[in-house]
Amino acid sequence: MKIPAKYAVSEHNNRVRCVLCPYNCLIAEGHRGVCGIRSNQGGVLTAETYNTISAMNLDPIEKKPLYHFYPGSSILSVGTIGCSFNCMFCQNWELVEGDVPTHETTREYLYEQARQTDSLGIAFTYNEPFIWFEFVEDTAQFFHDRGMKNVLVTNGFVNPGPLADILPLIDAMNIDLKAMDDDFYRHLCKGRLDPVKNTIETALNKGVHVELTNLLVTGHNTSEDQIHRLVDYAASLGKDTILHFSRYFPNYKLDAPPTPVEVLESAYAYARKKLNYVYVGNVINRRADSTYCPACGATVIERIGYTVRITGLNGDRCAACGGPIAIRV
Repeated sequence: MKIPAKYAVSEHNNRVRCVLCPYNCLIAEGHRGVCGIRSNQGGVLTAETYNTISAMNLDPIEKKPLYHFYPGSSILSVGTIGCSFNCMFCQNWELVEGDVPTHETTREYLYEQARQTDSLGIAFTYNEPFIWFEFVEDTAQFFHDRGMKNVLVTNGFVNPGPLADILPLIDAMNIDLKAMDDDFYRHLCKGRLDPVKNTIETALNKGVHVELTNLLVTGHNTSEDQIHRLVDYAASLGKDTILHFSRYFPNYKLDAPPTPVEVLESAYAYARKKLNYVYVGNVINRRADSTYCPACGATVIERIGYTVRITGLNGDRCAACGGPIAIRV
C-alpha cells in the first residue's frame, strides 16, 4: 500500500523535499529519495512500503541486541526493505536493495501474532525502521495503547522533528554507532555522525532504554585511537551506558578479513575500565557476554549465545550485595 508520507515540503517544478532524515532529499516527480522507498508521485511525497514487510520472526530480545531490557524474553520482529545508509559492509543488503519477497500486513495482525506468541511487544528491525516511519508510528501507537513494548533497531539517522514525534511511543532502542569518525560514515556508509549522536543523546534524555552497538570493521574503525574515542564518548553519556562490540565478517561490497579476536578482546578490556556493561557479539565468549554487578563483581546474568540464565538478580538489584543494576525487568 502506498500512502502520502509525512515530513514533506513542496518545492517548485513539482518537486518535493523529504525532511525525514538528514539527507533532506529534493525529489523530482517520478523519482525516489536515497532510501529507495519514499518517492514523488505527482508532487506528493509517497511512502511506498507503508504496510509491506519482508521478514517477521519471534526473536530473543538478546538478538537485537538488547541485554538489559527484559532479558530472556522474546519479541516479534519485523522489517521491510530499503535503508537511509548504503554501508559497504551491510549484513542485510538483500533487504536494503529490495531483493527479497514482500507481502502486506496490518498492525492488527501483528498485534495478534505478538499476543499469541507471548511476545514482549514488537521490534522494528532488519532494515532501517525510520524510513518506514508512518507504519512504524501507527503500529507502535497500536501496541503502546495495548500495553506492549516498542523497540527500534536503528542507525539513528533521522531529523530531530520526526525523532521527537515518535520517541514517546518507543521503549527501547539499539542504536548502531559505527565509529566516532565522520569520514567513516561518509565514505563507508554514505551518512554522517552528528545526527546519530543527536539521536542517542535525545533518546537517553527522554528516558528511552538505549544500548549501543559498534561493528568493528577490520582496518577501518579498529585502531586503538578509534576504539578509545568511541568508548570515551559512550562513557561521557554515563558509566551505565551499555555497549556491544560486534565482530565483522566480509559481506556485500567489503572483503576485509574478519575482525581479529585480539582486537575484540582489547576493545572489551579498555571499555570495561570506563563502562559497567560491555559485551562482545558474533563470537562465543561467556565472559564477554555475561552481566556483572558493578559494585561487587557477582555474575547476575549468564549468557552463551542466546541462552540466558538470570542467576543473580533480585528485581533490578544484585542478589549478592543489593547494588543497583541498570536493567529493565
